[in-house]
Formats: sequence, C-alpha cells, structure tokens
Amino acid sequence: MARFVGINHVAVQVGDLDAMIEFLGRIVDGLELRGRGGSMAFVDMGDQFLALERAAKPVSAGHYGLVVDDQAEVVRRAREAGARIVGDHDFLDPWGNHWQVVEYRAVQFTKSQRVLEGMGLELEKSEKAIAELRAKGLAD
Repeated sequence: MARFVGINHVAVQVGDLDAMIEFLGRIVDGLELRGRGGSMAFVDMGDQFLALERAAKPVSAGHYGLVVDDQAEVVRRAREAGARIVGDHDFLDPWGNHWQVVEYRAVQFTKSQRVLEGMGLELEKSEKAIAELRAKGLAD
C-alpha cells in the first residue's frame, strides 16, 4: 500500500530570511526556529515545521494554509505588520506569498492531545469539524 500520511514541510521562498522571520514573529506569539543553516530557516510548529528558503528571485506559488488558534487575531496582526489583506482571512507577505489563515477548531486537521499540551495549547474542534472527522472514521 502507498498512501499520503501528511506533510513533512512546505518550503516557502523569500528574499530575506531575517525579514520573514521578523514578519512572522509579529503575527504570532512565541515563534521558534528548529534550526537555521545556509539559505534555510525552519519555523517550529510542534510536530511540524515551515521551511523558509532564501532565494535571489523568490517564486510565490499558489497559496499556503496556516492553521492557527485565533484567526481574527492573526489576520489583525498581519495587517499591522504590513501584509496586504486579500479576502476575509488571507494575506500576502512581503514577497507575494499568499497565506490563508484557518482556525484549528473549524478544520479537520488535528494534533494529538499530547502534542497540543507540549505546545502549551488548549484547543477544541467545532461540532462541524468533529462530524466531518466522524464521517471518515477519524473521531469517536
């Protein structure tokens, strides 16, 4: 059998790693790097990470969905950090990458209770998200 299990990381190209790290640090609390080396920096997300890649000519492709604990607050902070807001909960970073902000409670994506505790988060799912997971046999 061969199946997709998840995403290890997504690499997003930017023109300046320090500027992008500073930008992300303005829109979320407690931003931490897993590591940094050469033209790469790795933003920690508990059991996942976001890879940032410095490129002389960054290419923005499609859009990236970020799962957050407070959608309205992250969008507000993105606006304050100078992001161009597109739609209700999407923004463009300084290099034109399109980020869509979705709230953890509203989507099927889940983290184990242990991972949430390790990240210092207390989050729950909406009834709609739980029903969607149940329909797939992924929730009690």
